[in-house]
Amino acid sequence: MTGAVGSVERRSSGVELRAAGRKLEGYAAVFGAPATIGSFVETIAPGAFARTLRSNPDILGLVDHDTTRLLARTGSGTLRLAEDTRGLHFEMDVPDTQLGRDILAMAERRDLGGMSFGFRAQDEAWPSADRRELRAVDLMEISIVQAFPAYGETTIATRSYIALSMAAQQRRRFLETLR
Repeated sequence: MTGAVGSVERRSSGVELRAAGRKLEGYAAVFGAPATIGSFVETIAPGAFARTLRSNPDILGLVDHDTTRLLARTGSGTLRLAEDTRGLHFEMDVPDTQLGRDILAMAERRDLGGMSFGFRAQDEAWPSADRRELRAVDLMEISIVQAFPAYGETTIATRSYIALSMAAQQRRRFLETLR
């Protein structure tokens, strides 16, 4: 199914994050890795970020999806993103600010929860009521998750519960209303 869903969605994963000097690197998303979101399982198809990366928008590198906690951005060259065979790889130059120092210290101690990303789905498939595959997304930001890489269970669980009782076309229309 193809549909332009207006609401921004966020996904988290406990993927590896490495600190080296004032840089962080790792994967903000991994292809084919199932993620349970409420009552459905979601995977990301290889190439899901390709269109966004080709169009070269200014994608933010945040902490916990908070736009007031900016660490880097592609527009300034302090955040670099690329798809490879594993997923969405990132390299981030962390600023010498209190926030940057705190995040680096937590990364070095391996205290960070993982990575996450904010997006709008542009092409998705629902092979069954409980399985979703993201085929193309408009990537808006990636985030370092300090504690638990959570999916915002309340909002997503509520939305997915309602969506599961609908046919695929109804599900798409419902998701589009959540702008």
